[in-house]
Amino acid sequence: MDMKASKKKLGLKEKYAHMTRGLDWETTYQPKEKVFPQATFEGIKVHDWDKWEDPFRLTMDAYWKYQAEKERKLYAVLDAFAQNNGHLGITDARYLSAVKLFLTGISPLEYMAHRGFAAAGRNFPGVGPRVACLMQSIDEVRHAQTQIHAMSNYNKFYEGFHAGASHQIERVWYLSVPKSFFDDAFSAGPFEWMIAIGFSFEYVLTNLLFVPFMSGAAYNGDMATVTFGFSAQSDEARHMTLGLECIKFMLEQDPDNLPIVQKWIDKWAWRGIRVLSLVATMMDYMLPKRVMSWKEAWEIYFEQNGGALFNDLAKYGIKVPDCIAQCTVDKEHLSHQLWLTLCTHGHAMGLHTWLPSADEMDWLSAKYPTTFDKYYRPRFDKLREMADKGERFYANTLPMLCQVCQIPMLFTEPDDPTKICYRESEHKGEKYHTCSDGCKHIFDDEPEKYIQAWLPVHQVYMGNCWPEGTDPTAEGFHPLLKYLEWCHIENGKDNCDYEGSGDQANFAAWRGVAVQNT
Repeated sequence: MDMKASKKKLGLKEKYAHMTRGLDWETTYQPKEKVFPQATFEGIKVHDWDKWEDPFRLTMDAYWKYQAEKERKLYAVLDAFAQNNGHLGITDARYLSAVKLFLTGISPLEYMAHRGFAAAGRNFPGVGPRVACLMQSIDEVRHAQTQIHAMSNYNKFYEGFHAGASHQIERVWYLSVPKSFFDDAFSAGPFEWMIAIGFSFEYVLTNLLFVPFMSGAAYNGDMATVTFGFSAQSDEARHMTLGLECIKFMLEQDPDNLPIVQKWIDKWAWRGIRVLSLVATMMDYMLPKRVMSWKEAWEIYFEQNGGALFNDLAKYGIKVPDCIAQCTVDKEHLSHQLWLTLCTHGHAMGLHTWLPSADEMDWLSAKYPTTFDKYYRPRFDKLREMADKGERFYANTLPMLCQVCQIPMLFTEPDDPTKICYRESEHKGEKYHTCSDGCKHIFDDEPEKYIQAWLPVHQVYMGNCWPEGTDPTAEGFHPLLKYLEWCHIENGKDNCDYEGSGDQANFAAWRGVAVQNT
């Protein structure tokens, strides 16, 4: 009698091998160099792709099971937040400007990261990094979706959420700062992408983005956003490990890779820190209740944690990025200088701004005892004096943008906080402007790349950022109003001061009703 043989259940190690390394294949009718053309042009030498180590040894079936459980818990909280009018539990509606900045400036980056890791995985000949990049690509598109879902409840009640993250990041001038970072990385090769996003952004800088902001969300009563943050943080742990593994893999493969990797680390550390100026401003000025200052976050999450990281990498010959000395000086000034710029250009933004109150300035003075009262309190006092007279100051022009990081040219010289830092480079007879020595060095190293940068403010002045059919010679034509229309920003509703805005009035009225009904 024939007996049906039972199938032997694979052990975890065997199962992992079959579902990751076992998916590799060899080319047949095309040479491998043509199938993976980007694997060599950056100069990185890889002798053995099998040396790639997978830190988490995660298979796709385990991934889906793990993520599905997290999604169920996350959406249970999001539903409860919406059904119980959770938007009335936040500190006040100023907090929503921070949410808008996150939604329009950070969430689209998750989708760009999804595309970038998918492309990197496609271009790596080794199956180990290919599978790891695929899983991170799926993580990133999930993060984009869940961030939008976590914050979508506010769209029912408050202004400025209608345009959508994907629309505004392509057009709004201050959002070109994060967008240009990812455009720059995406247009590089797969190895540089891994340094830019997998290491510099995910490993070195992600804690400065997620931990303080999500803690701030909790402190300000936004349980939907903070629940997303905790849900995503376990993914971020894997992403950080992938970035570090990629660094070590390249350095262990060939000694000639060291100078290339060091150059990329120097470049992308500076590029990432420029992006985080927006996070610094959110932490110090846009959260009604603050958890910590940007200066404190920098000291904890970079100077302490980052210092330990680079001590570990020193055995490979990696040095601390050149820009860190500059960043140590900038931590005293970054958020104040950017918020002053945003406040004086609030009429050209898709969110509300405001001048800090006396109590808030006292908090800033305590956190920045050597700089705030000396350099920034007098300027805020002057702006408040003008506003109280009905002469609220808004700049008549949009600010010049740096050719590399696309931050407004607002930061000061390292040794003189009263003088704007301004650098100039010349390429093929044309002059290009950058905001710092770091950005000038990056431009001078790859001028052909950065002369192609699409700078929104420049495009506005060239007349390229108005709705189709606009006639600039028509009577009553106003270039700023047409630009806002092109960006889908409703003038008088989505922009200008929080004080006197519809969001302020509605929140106060709804909160009052909610309190009366309890």
